[in-house]
Amino acid sequence: MPGMVFKSPWPDVEIPDRPLTAYVFEHGDQRASTPALVDGQTDRIVTYGTLHRDIRRFARGLADRGFRKRDVFAIYCPNVPEYAVAFHGVASAGGASTTINPVYTPGELRKQLLDSGARFLLTMPPFLRSASDGAKDTAVEEIFVLGGDGATPYEALLENDGDAPDVPISPAEDLVALPYSSGTTGLNKGVMLTHRNLVANLAQVENLFRVGPGDVGVGLLPFFHIYALMVILNLNLRCGTTTVTMPRFDLEQFLGILSKHRVTFAHLVPPIVLALAKHPLVDKYDLSSLRWLLSGAAPLGADLAEACARRLGCIVVQGYGLTETSPVTHLNPPDQPNRPGTVGRLAPNTDCKIVDPATGQPLGPGRNGELWMRGPQVMKGYLNNPGATAAAIDHDGFFHSGDIGHVDEDGYFRIVDRLKELIKYKGLQVAPAELEAVLVSHPAVADAAVIPIPDEEAGEVPKAFVVKRAEVSETEIMTWVADRVAPYKKVRAVEILDQIPKSPSGKILRRVLVERERQKRAEPAAT
Repeated sequence: MPGMVFKSPWPDVEIPDRPLTAYVFEHGDQRASTPALVDGQTDRIVTYGTLHRDIRRFARGLADRGFRKRDVFAIYCPNVPEYAVAFHGVASAGGASTTINPVYTPGELRKQLLDSGARFLLTMPPFLRSASDGAKDTAVEEIFVLGGDGATPYEALLENDGDAPDVPISPAEDLVALPYSSGTTGLNKGVMLTHRNLVANLAQVENLFRVGPGDVGVGLLPFFHIYALMVILNLNLRCGTTTVTMPRFDLEQFLGILSKHRVTFAHLVPPIVLALAKHPLVDKYDLSSLRWLLSGAAPLGADLAEACARRLGCIVVQGYGLTETSPVTHLNPPDQPNRPGTVGRLAPNTDCKIVDPATGQPLGPGRNGELWMRGPQVMKGYLNNPGATAAAIDHDGFFHSGDIGHVDEDGYFRIVDRLKELIKYKGLQVAPAELEAVLVSHPAVADAAVIPIPDEEAGEVPKAFVVKRAEVSETEIMTWVADRVAPYKKVRAVEILDQIPKSPSGKILRRVLVERERQKRAEPAAT
């Protein structure tokens, strides 16, 4: 079994050597009057023709301000139609977009701006103060605001004839997206994704989803996250569908959009699938237009998938990927046989090994190990971090995912655990190391460790184990963290310990705490 490599059941697809925007809008001229994006709050429609025109103008506006090839532009916005204008305008100008969670605090924002070297930033009025504070003492030269005052109006970038700059793009070398990910461990790192990475991933999956003009999707998941940026926004634009955007999740509004706009397919995360399966509000809406739902970003149990499918009368499938793989590596196509509880089979052009994390030996079907993936969608590397890049991508080109799983005899993969230390809160990444740094900054905290604990609604939430140096309550500790991080990163439970378990080298043994927590939760059931 040495060197066992699992292959996709689908034939390889050709990867066009083209810039991303040219590929996404390859058929745009035929769809000029078709709605590309609909603002879910106002019902404002942006056609493919208008979208492509504004992208060209945005690129020209940036060039007129001195934005050049390989420059970085920060998008600090919720989901609105203009997200696509900014992202593709930057790409057309030869730059890369670093996409940032709009609920980031100024301190969190500043870290990403400093690391990415972003020259410009786009935001909206509710986030302008944080944007202004976060951009201080960074390379940001100008802040643009969409729909408000207090900074340069977004519209100023569109006040030109749309003669987009002619920038030569080397698809395999030039970056187009710079999202941030914790990777397998530690703090956020810039993930360098090239035009070829993203074009490849679109080419790999577009024929497996089988959507096109006449289909309507929903842009609910945040576009700053690679899953939504690629599998919702860019794949939908490539396929000619209409996407209804939502800036934040509200179940009633979401259900209303599904019904009103006759949404035919949706990309979601497990907590939303849970709501669709169980919440009484669902029965008040006509969701008969839905053909399929695909869940990603966190594991979806087979029972929940089947319960949702039964209730809605549609197909519910699951896929898998990572920021570092642009993102899709595995999927269950909605119109092909699938296995609930699995993330499906390997995407075309994708190889996978399952490796024993203790011995480094490849494993065969049915045995749990770390998933290593190789394909044209694997990132160029981590920005300014060759050490982390070398640790993540081996000399054979396999990306070491940090996820534990197995494959069955038919090529369906199941994710069962994680080597990496990330917490997945509603599909969003929370790095324990970041929260630990905040916790130990409290004057009464001597040491701390953070692990995930299960939560029915969110999937996982952070729990902190704290060693005190002075008297402090659990509530005070949680408030301290909440005041310093984005809401989804908040610590939801605190336990006081005498000491944090660590290895001889000083590394926190989170596995010990995770196992202790599992046993503690199992005890009532066993008695």
